[in-house]
Amino acid sequence: MSAVSLIMKSKALKYIILLATISIIGVFLIQFAFIRYSYRLSENQFTESASVALKEVAWQIMLATGTTANFDNITPVEIIAENSYLVNVGVAIDEDLLRNNLIEQLKKHDIYYSFEYAIFNPQEEQMEQGTLITSSDEEKPSAFNFPVNEAYANYFAVHFPDQSAYFNSKLSMWYFLTGLLVLVLFFFGYTLSVIIRQRQLSEVQKNFINNLTHELKTPISSIALSAKIINDEKILKNPKRLFEYAQIIQDQNSRLSKNVEKVLNLASLEKNRIFLKKEKIDLYEFLTETCNSFKHSGNGQKATLEIDFQNLTPQIDADKFHFSNLLINILENAVKYCEQKPHIQIKLTKHKNTLHLSLNDNGIGIPREYRKKIFKKFYRVPTGNVHNVKGFGLGLDYVYKIVKAHNWKIKVMDNPPGGSIFTLYIPE
Repeated sequence: MSAVSLIMKSKALKYIILLATISIIGVFLIQFAFIRYSYRLSENQFTESASVALKEVAWQIMLATGTTANFDNITPVEIIAENSYLVNVGVAIDEDLLRNNLIEQLKKHDIYYSFEYAIFNPQEEQMEQGTLITSSDEEKPSAFNFPVNEAYANYFAVHFPDQSAYFNSKLSMWYFLTGLLVLVLFFFGYTLSVIIRQRQLSEVQKNFINNLTHELKTPISSIALSAKIINDEKILKNPKRLFEYAQIIQDQNSRLSKNVEKVLNLASLEKNRIFLKKEKIDLYEFLTETCNSFKHSGNGQKATLEIDFQNLTPQIDADKFHFSNLLINILENAVKYCEQKPHIQIKLTKHKNTLHLSLNDNGIGIPREYRKKIFKKFYRVPTGNVHNVKGFGLGLDYVYKIVKAHNWKIKVMDNPPGGSIFTLYIPE
């Protein structure tokens, strides 16, 4: 697949995610607008129902006293607050008659919720002790401070302490639909994230297969070509050339074996079959031996190594085989990803009870956004269309697993002069 095709597919996916995000935000805004509108409508319905019910109560009280002729000359119901009403009847009010009519008329208009009421006493010019009627018609003293209106002589006030139950009953269907919408959007987002992860995994696996094919095909081709030449009897007349091709076969066979070993190690690590044979090792001596071994490798011959332990002579518990491979993986990366003469400084410091083993290189460095990803299997830092460094993306995955198996920690930072710093945190 061409690079142009990959870029087009990547852009298409970004546009799809952008449009999906805008659609989700739009749906939520529409849903929020509908709920807000419904809430205001419920408020208006409650106010209207309560006003009509209280007018009926005023009529019944005036009817009981034979003063209904004055009903058209007064304003029976006045809304004095969002959930408080003042009802002017113009005649003395019997409390029992008031209580019974309030319960009856409010229920008649579908208001089955708690309310408080109090009657104005014109002799004392204050509101009498209020009464709270619960939704189960239970009576309790009210603690609400009912306001006084000097314009009326005979009136009562009603307060609804909690209208949320009424609104919830009216908006219950909208709440259900909103919850259903959130659930649908959650599964939509989850599905989209799975698709993105699968696409990324597919790209990573494809790159791994391409790299694996190249890494295996090259030594096989070299071995096949060398074997063909050695198979020619004329080669016996030139022992030096015979030795060169035999050396090529040996080198390529070693390269092939290492690549196969990496893949087999990956399968073993995937099954969490990491059996550490820990033993007490002198860190300085061990590191010196590992560096000497690395210097005899193809990559190691290109680099200069500097070890600075600042007079520390610690001993740690570690698996020699895996610890050595861990260090060599980091050293090899420091050489492979360097555009100048590779120089690696290995420093050891101690903070409290933890050893900080740092490997500082002068390579191309690792951008901050990729530092957490480099320890993932198959992952390689993007380099555009330049693939001058071959590999499987398995080295640092192996490093991370071995660090974790030892209960250590690892961190990647910038090296101020240029390059990267890999620091192992090893508890003593």
